[in-house]
Amino acid sequence: MAKIKHNHFMDTIDEVIGHAKAQGVVHLYAEGPSLNGRQLSIDGKKLLHFGTTGYLGLEQDPRLKQAAIDAIEHFGTQFPLSKTYISHPLYAELEEALTSMYQNPIIITKNSTLGHMAVIPSAVRDEDAIILDHQVHWSVQQATQMLKLRGVPVEMIRHNHMGMLEDRIKKLRGKHKQIWYMADGIYSMYGDAAPIADLKKLCQLYPQLHIYYDDVHGMSWKGPHGTGFIKDAYQDLPEQVLLFGTLSKTFGASGAFLVCPNQDLHRRIKNFGGPLTFSAQLEPSAVAAAVASAKIHLSTEIYDLQKELMEKIIYFNQLLLMTDLPLIEDNNTPVFYIGTGMPDTGYRFVKRLMDEGFFVNLGLYPAVPVKNTGVRITISRHNKKADMQDLLAAMVYHYPKALEETGTTREQVMMQFKKGVKKEVLSNKPVQDLYLTHETSIEAIDKELWNRYMGHNCFDWEGLRFLEGVFKEAKDDIHCWGFHYFVVKDTENTPIVMTFFTSAIMKDDMLATEAVSRKIEELRKAAPRYLTSKVMSMGSLFTEGSQCYVDYEHARWKVALETLLKTVEALNRDAQIRTTMLRDFLAVDDTLKQFFHDKGFIKMDLPVSSKIPHIDWIDSASYVATLSKRSRQHFKKDIAAYTSKFEIAIQGDLSSKELVYAYELYKQVKDRNYGLNTFSYPFELFESMNRHPLWEFLVLRLVDGEYLQTKPMAGIMFCYKNEVRRVYVPSLIGMDYAYSKTYQTYRQLLYQTILRATALKYKSIDFGVTASFEKRKVGARNDKIVAYLQAEDNYTMELIQSM
Repeated sequence: MAKIKHNHFMDTIDEVIGHAKAQGVVHLYAEGPSLNGRQLSIDGKKLLHFGTTGYLGLEQDPRLKQAAIDAIEHFGTQFPLSKTYISHPLYAELEEALTSMYQNPIIITKNSTLGHMAVIPSAVRDEDAIILDHQVHWSVQQATQMLKLRGVPVEMIRHNHMGMLEDRIKKLRGKHKQIWYMADGIYSMYGDAAPIADLKKLCQLYPQLHIYYDDVHGMSWKGPHGTGFIKDAYQDLPEQVLLFGTLSKTFGASGAFLVCPNQDLHRRIKNFGGPLTFSAQLEPSAVAAAVASAKIHLSTEIYDLQKELMEKIIYFNQLLLMTDLPLIEDNNTPVFYIGTGMPDTGYRFVKRLMDEGFFVNLGLYPAVPVKNTGVRITISRHNKKADMQDLLAAMVYHYPKALEETGTTREQVMMQFKKGVKKEVLSNKPVQDLYLTHETSIEAIDKELWNRYMGHNCFDWEGLRFLEGVFKEAKDDIHCWGFHYFVVKDTENTPIVMTFFTSAIMKDDMLATEAVSRKIEELRKAAPRYLTSKVMSMGSLFTEGSQCYVDYEHARWKVALETLLKTVEALNRDAQIRTTMLRDFLAVDDTLKQFFHDKGFIKMDLPVSSKIPHIDWIDSASYVATLSKRSRQHFKKDIAAYTSKFEIAIQGDLSSKELVYAYELYKQVKDRNYGLNTFSYPFELFESMNRHPLWEFLVLRLVDGEYLQTKPMAGIMFCYKNEVRRVYVPSLIGMDYAYSKTYQTYRQLLYQTILRATALKYKSIDFGVTASFEKRKVGARNDKIVAYLQAEDNYTMELIQSM
């Protein structure tokens, strides 16, 4: 089959961040001649700063500033040479100070990202394996990617899920020397922590287990001499633990460092750790500031600073307790996360706080799932108690306003974050002047009404009744679909929104690259349900095209769509469905893109959809005349030259032998198409086609008597006749691959489909997805279409991306 253009994870991120930028909440620039830590200016407005990660405020300490100034005066702005050869004069003092703090060997790196790239490939051997916490920092995850080229397996578990971790350890321990689990000490969005006690127990049970901690958000404000959350939890670091810390953020300077209790490993990394060898070293000013900070950390003053910050953290927690703001993680860290649920609510809440004079961070995809958007507030020593009081007052006032503006309730937000909410609170309220009908069979929907607005492709009224007959009560659960039909009308009984959804088990890699799907299919040989999940999808896995009618001229169309989405969300909740997919919208529709993104959906490219929208010819000759010069050459060389090789038959039904063989040919095509990886349809579908008057079979038989004695056909197109819109729908295809290239079977099937639709005097042909290049050569129009996806978390998407 032809190649499919697949989504790139970075394209999705670009869409989300670009939208947030357009809302004026990210990629901002601070202004003014100076900064003081407590305030900053944006667009000419002074804001109280509640977004720093310099929790102790050391970046404004005059001792660090003066040290940096003096270093520039004495040593220049940089020391342009690799540390492998020689380090500038201040490095030794910093290394000695950090070693004193941690009582273990250390290695200083330019920053955390380069540090992980240096350390991880050096520490992890080819005979080892890696397990990533789903929420471990991006820089750690990226550093592990290069190890795949060396054959090191890299797996991923759900965040802080110790049961999954132990299962992975058991699976890997017989094949690998060391198993590395990589996690953050304190996670940057919610402020939650790694389960240290559980990890210590696992290390005792499984000596092969080694832990790699990124503790950049636990630094300085916690631990003896500010050595961080992890060092505080362990006291003495065992040799099977590697700890990464930062000289930026709370430390107040720049750079990062590794604490490595294993002397041999320390030597190996320092001798040749990629970026350690080939990257520039830290500037003298940064090292001097770090030395000044280390002196504070090694003194008793650090405990006074920690105490002062902790008092403010406790005070802010007390203020929050007096509100009903949805604090997602209750902890004693400087990081607080107030959930807003949908991005639109987050944008509005952040903008309202900025207008009121407060700068906070927006937590959004991919740092958090799209529907777990929220506001991250960080507390530092710069913040005064009066500032915190004012912020809380502003949040208490503006949070419900932001919810109201986006049609969201606090209970819905809590449900999205899985914070216990009574089910009755979540019931949908009637929407004024709108009426939503939800049915589970097409027979409950007026046939004329459905066909007038939704009678496309093979999901007209009769087509859906056919699909219900096959999939509604299927024996195998992977073929058993739930059907849901929705009509939203106004008081005058006029439809505003009309669509249908199916709930079905799908492969999570359906739109992944062919290479990834092949790898996953190998794993499914042992575990057939691996990376599959139940999805509530607009349309169905069988249908394609405009599967949602929206009256954009109606003043209430957005409210009608919101009503639909809330109803679908409630159904998902009851059925414990984790993913919703809204499908087959034109990629150029920016209005819907913004609407769905604001409601917590991310855009995903789908395979191109091909169709001949107007059949304006009467026979083969007039058809060929409509083709471009290049396509006519293609037709002459690759289609007309082989037409005489085939006998073409249009059959309303097939014999039992023919039907079995037709299914085998369908499977030959399906089993080669990893570009759109779905479950194969059951044989019962084809039996139902064979009995249904609106289905017919376009059969190609080679004009070769010897061939026909052993094989009843070389190719077949399974075609639906949409009598409502007069659309011919070649839904599925089967081919004998032993002959397909020799006789150009696929191209011949496309051509004969066009001739059949012409003979029936149909108005158009819906060719569907895949092989769009071949379809364009026979005159089809290719439309870029997209889906909008909403999942409970990013785990599955990131796991597939990591493959």
